[in-house]
Amino acid sequence: MSDAPAARRLEIAFDDNRLLPLLYGEHDTNLVRIETQLGVQIASRGNVLTITGPADAAETARAALLSLWDRLERSQAVGANDVDAAVRLADRSLDLPSDGRGGVAVPELTIRTRRRSIAARTARQAAYFRALEQNELTIAIGPAGTGKTYLAVAQAVAMLTAGRVDRIVLTRPAVEAGERLGFLPGDLREKVDPYLRPIYDALYDLLPAEQVAKRLAAGEIEIAPLAFMRGRTLANAFIILDEAQNTTTVQMKMALTRLGEHSRFVVTGDLTQVDLPVGVRSGLRDAVDILDGVDGVAIVRFGDKDIVRHPLVARIVEAYERTAKRRKDADGAKSAAPPGETNT
Repeated sequence: MSDAPAARRLEIAFDDNRLLPLLYGEHDTNLVRIETQLGVQIASRGNVLTITGPADAAETARAALLSLWDRLERSQAVGANDVDAAVRLADRSLDLPSDGRGGVAVPELTIRTRRRSIAARTARQAAYFRALEQNELTIAIGPAGTGKTYLAVAQAVAMLTAGRVDRIVLTRPAVEAGERLGFLPGDLREKVDPYLRPIYDALYDLLPAEQVAKRLAAGEIEIAPLAFMRGRTLANAFIILDEAQNTTTVQMKMALTRLGEHSRFVVTGDLTQVDLPVGVRSGLRDAVDILDGVDGVAIVRFGDKDIVRHPLVARIVEAYERTAKRRKDADGAKSAAPPGETNT
């Protein structure tokens, strides 16, 4: 007796033939991409698409196609990244708003800046968007490539240009948790800049270069190492603490208590990439444990499936995590073995 999931056949009829080539992609590449990712078959006949495959996968494909159609009706482009995002967001197990037709209401999950609009590409990013909008303190943890820092900068830029905050303050522990900057050449900006390059890249991607330079000169965008935050109260500001896994518990408490009236604070980091000395507890880990459930604080936990860089990045992260788990299990088995015995 077979345990294979029952196949399902779904049909979708579209009402604008002019948009069909954009939905399908050149040589049907968008349809093929959905087929490959979900293990379904998609056949086109005129303005009707027929989806055949396991029930859950067919429903996901249908929701993804409807979301892509919604983009096209709003005169937005549909490319490979948009197809991938629609498939991720179409998972029926996710708590995402519906568009009323079985698709996903992506328009609500967008951050708009002067240079571009950024749409959520995974369900966790959608939750992050909401957290950034609704909470005074948001902590985002997870692997590289999930958009933790970039999306925080995008929200900061959107709020600054809309006049909802007066300035953006960007900080991170430089070099090491001890922030030993003295041996580096140059002034403070030149010492810190290499460690804040990802944040600069995001700023220049979201704002025209002349706007970045102008706002830096005017103090509307401030970049400083974490050590220089001590003693300050930051009101009407959007504060981002990046690479927070390399803060100590004392540094983290100091940073969080800088929050002033009408401000937002975002803390980002990857707890698998802690560079603190052995035996020193990460301030980020401490904050996650202490602040979970506190009113006004949102904690968003990204995973491997939220990585939106090159697909190989996700596979690399997964491979490292599998190896780490295997080694941890092996070490546990060795420590549990009676004296004189070896577990292999």
